[in-house]
Amino acid sequence: MIEYIRGELVETTPALAVIDCHGVGYAINISLNTYSAIQGKPNVKLYIHEAIREDAHVLFGFSTKQERELFLLLISVSGIGGNTARMILSALSPSELCNVISSGNEKLLKGVKGIGLKTAQRIIVDLKDKIASTGVETVAGSASTLTAAHSEVYEEAVAALTMLGFAQAPSQKVVTAILKEEPSLAVEKVIKLALKRL
Repeated sequence: MIEYIRGELVETTPALAVIDCHGVGYAINISLNTYSAIQGKPNVKLYIHEAIREDAHVLFGFSTKQERELFLLLISVSGIGGNTARMILSALSPSELCNVISSGNEKLLKGVKGIGLKTAQRIIVDLKDKIASTGVETVAGSASTLTAAHSEVYEEAVAALTMLGFAQAPSQKVVTAILKEEPSLAVEKVIKLALKRL
């Protein structure tokens, strides 16, 4: 088993990182969280999960051991494969995911592309007791950190972004971040900024 790969970051997209390790280029599937963590760094170290199938050897890479642990927990749930787990970890940070599972927020999980209500419920039921062992700090729910004054702006901006075809969870995350930075922004400004970040 490969524990981690350390080397020069040769190429990176939001879904894939190519690391040159002693002349061998490893193509590694990554989440958006890992992409954000490694962007712009010349040398990186990614913790690896190796998925060996009949037709392919697929590498999934993570910037932290906690994210890899959450990925392994997610793929242990019936019906969740590597790509779906990566999609969930792209939409939610490890701490947000732990918070969503421990609070039983199936609505937020359902907002992730490819996750239906039954799957969201199964993830919560299967992992509620296990996430305590990951050591990931949970954060307060994103919507609850907003005051009533701009929760209306938040709702409108998220609704507009989902109508434009963006998944709900990443839209909520980006809108929350923007409103934390500049609480007094108008809806249009929030949407414009969110479009640049999504």
